[in-house]
Amino acid sequence: MSRPQLRDDLALVEGYHSPQVDVRVRLNTNEAAEPPPPEFSRALSDALSGIAWNRYPDRAATALRDRIAAVESADRSRTFSGRNVLAANGSNEVLQSLALAYGGPGRTAMCFEPSYALHAHIARICGTAVVERDRRDDFTLDVDDALAAIDAERPAIVFLCSPNNPTGRIEERSTVERVLEAVELVDGLLVVDEAYGQFAARSALELVDDDRSVVVTRTFSKTWSAAALRLGYLIGPEWLVADVEQVVLPYHLDAFTQLAGAVALEFADEMAERVRGVVGERERLVAELSRLDVEQWPSGANFVLFRPTVRSGDEVWQGLLERSVLVRNCSSWPRLGGCLRVTIGTPSENDAFLAALGEVLAG
Repeated sequence: MSRPQLRDDLALVEGYHSPQVDVRVRLNTNEAAEPPPPEFSRALSDALSGIAWNRYPDRAATALRDRIAAVESADRSRTFSGRNVLAANGSNEVLQSLALAYGGPGRTAMCFEPSYALHAHIARICGTAVVERDRRDDFTLDVDDALAAIDAERPAIVFLCSPNNPTGRIEERSTVERVLEAVELVDGLLVVDEAYGQFAARSALELVDDDRSVVVTRTFSKTWSAAALRLGYLIGPEWLVADVEQVVLPYHLDAFTQLAGAVALEFADEMAERVRGVVGERERLVAELSRLDVEQWPSGANFVLFRPTVRSGDEVWQGLLERSVLVRNCSSWPRLGGCLRVTIGTPSENDAFLAALGEVLAG
């Protein structure tokens, strides 16, 4: 039987997947450690009766976008409106929509490795060529090298992840500003991925303006304890949102997701307190890791990247799994030989991880 052939340019492209294993302590996918407040579920349940299930959802997701804009405008020098927001099925669909709008055949995207694998993956499946530049050994961005590469390659899209996944490092504001200036000189777009932005001390949202070619992407999966919802969004210039709306599918965001996202945002104070708790646990975990035989890197996210120094990363990952603790094995990722990434869990989950790690390292 004959059958259609996969596109030639996809034949060697691997998907992006993380193991789903039944364990007692799961700290491998940077999910929120706890579910949303119980009041969220009750409020959402009450609101569901208002959905007209036989009708298509609001194509523009107006109420959700307006609410996101209001929350992201709080305590900032710039006030956003719903016209600065595009919501989609997870931040990955946001990234894909940006690649569809500004990438494609004959255009290039630039990434700085190691970083979030989906930036390059999504660009490639959208038919965009990818140029990858290495970060320094400490995983900070070599700004001069980045500027020279942008000038030489003239990318249509430059991806900058801050806090960077999987390293956790936050980009300095001056770094983002200099990269943005270089990107604008070649008529490109700077995409700052802030999936973990609420856990960091700095944000590129202050740079978003209708006169700048920069967009910030965020997600409900981490801060809002809503990974199951698959809801993400971007904050950008009004002209960019209008551009990207040309490539999203009609009614791509269903009524339930729109409603759940809007309800979640009513609990901003509670979730901000959750973020403070995660940051506190992150600092405790960092302090405890400093007493073990591992190398680690500064993190502004809800995870920590570390490399065992007395046993291989693969051995340590397996040893943790045997003790029913699952972390992310990053050993096969660019520049991350022997590295593991642990999500910040609840205090008891973090204690279980530290105890298991201590046992494995001790042999």
